[in-house]
Amino acid sequence: MTPKDELIFLALGGSGEIGMNVNLYGCQGKWVMVDLGMTFGDPTYPGIELVLPDLSFIEERRDDLLGIVLTHGHEDHIGAIPYLAADLGVPLYATPFTAGLIRLKLEEEGLSKEVKLHVIPNESSFNLGPFGFRYVPLAHSIPEGNALLIDTPYGRIFHTGDWKLDEQPLLGQPSTPAELTAIGDEGVLALVCDSTNVFNDKASGSEGDVREGLMKTVADAKGRVLVTTFASNAARVQTLGEVAAATGRKVCVAGRSLDRIISTAKAAGYLKDFPPTVDWDDVMHLPRSEVMIIATGGQGEVRAALARIAFDSHPIKLAEGDTVIFSSKQIPGNEIAIGRIQNALAQKNILMVTDRQAEVHVSGHPGRPELEAMYRWIRPEILLPVHGERRHMAEQARLGITSGIRHAVVQSNGDVLRLAPGAPTIIGQQETGRLVLDGDVILPADGATINERRKLGLHGQISVAVAIDRKGKLIGQPALRTQGVPVEEDKAAFLAEAADEAAAAVPKGSMEEEALRERVRLAVRRTATRWTGKKPIVDVLLVRA
Repeated sequence: MTPKDELIFLALGGSGEIGMNVNLYGCQGKWVMVDLGMTFGDPTYPGIELVLPDLSFIEERRDDLLGIVLTHGHEDHIGAIPYLAADLGVPLYATPFTAGLIRLKLEEEGLSKEVKLHVIPNESSFNLGPFGFRYVPLAHSIPEGNALLIDTPYGRIFHTGDWKLDEQPLLGQPSTPAELTAIGDEGVLALVCDSTNVFNDKASGSEGDVREGLMKTVADAKGRVLVTTFASNAARVQTLGEVAAATGRKVCVAGRSLDRIISTAKAAGYLKDFPPTVDWDDVMHLPRSEVMIIATGGQGEVRAALARIAFDSHPIKLAEGDTVIFSSKQIPGNEIAIGRIQNALAQKNILMVTDRQAEVHVSGHPGRPELEAMYRWIRPEILLPVHGERRHMAEQARLGITSGIRHAVVQSNGDVLRLAPGAPTIIGQQETGRLVLDGDVILPADGATINERRKLGLHGQISVAVAIDRKGKLIGQPALRTQGVPVEEDKAAFLAEAADEAAAAVPKGSMEEEALRERVRLAVRRTATRWTGKKPIVDVLLVRA
């Protein structure tokens, strides 16, 4: 498919899900990509930490792709760059802080010379073919959260990225209502908008409010204080630095990603007043009431600093009388992992404070009042919800219609949506999917490897070795080994019976090897199913003597 005299929107990720944002705009034979993000693995992908978008559609059209424009530096918007951008062979465009994070990723993968990165000054403009881009600052939980004002021959698009309204932002200066109203006055065809918090009846709140809540909570704490937050939330890191200074506490940072964010933010001109930090060894010799530790791991990540501290495998130690503040929202799906860490902390009689007990966190995404305000300022002809599960996007579409927007379209990854000319219409579908980073290898998320791994996790595995002579006659007794098959104390009896069944499956005459393997495989699996109710993977090795 090649866009003709029309304006096309096509999501390859981020529509119908929260994370892995990849959006394409097509016009006059050319494409541009907005964001290239990833998401994190879950139990449905055993052994997988990172999930990436399948870019097959645009890879087949890379000659018509003009560039990748990044809205901000969160992983669900830039995280796939080091794995996929080089294959696309097009330049990247980002503001200074976001570019700094991307540059580190490219350097770590040895791709600095292979991927061209253009640094665009804040609030600046540039052109790519029939598209004109202008960065419009909006408040978010990371420096340089930006909307994109995209000019096309068929109308202007206001692509919000992730955003919120904040009357007391600590880092950067977001656009004012008057500036956003001026954009709306010039005419906007489509508002492509964050849907994450559409079910929240209240506004997301200000970072200034969090500062007050953290100030009181830390001031009331008696022993060491550990605050865990998203590493990318540089505004929160700035807040914590101010709180530490005001409460007479030295700051210690635990987590590589936090070190990276702080150094990148300082290089871009942020966190200028962040206090000097003390290292892990020194912090353990300071009076407990003079310590604040900022750590990664609030979502229960097993290898992050908080988990290692909770389970005593980190140089930093906590004990009874200390306080852990969870200054982040609990992401759905992470409840068990977070609970495991909180239980370990509770066993040490460590006090824990979450946003349920005190105002120690606000979201970086807009609630309903903020969405309605944006509608009034921008006044688009079309509302296109993105960045949400289907229920979030459908609810925002309803909210937009009741707020007076003429058209609202709920699309899914792969839907080809013509925005203009004429009324917005889904004109086709393209295949989309997921890839997984498995070690150093990128694989289809539902390919043979991951499906086999799922089966191994569900049913276990049996290896069978069968020796036969040149005439196909069985030599000796088959040998079996099991992994993860639930036979436990009955293992010896099970193996004996399974070996007998494998031997009985070998005919007295010769047989083609593949057919023989299948006979033995089925015989052993039937035995396992009879014993356990499971259907393990059975691998058969034929040895000819």
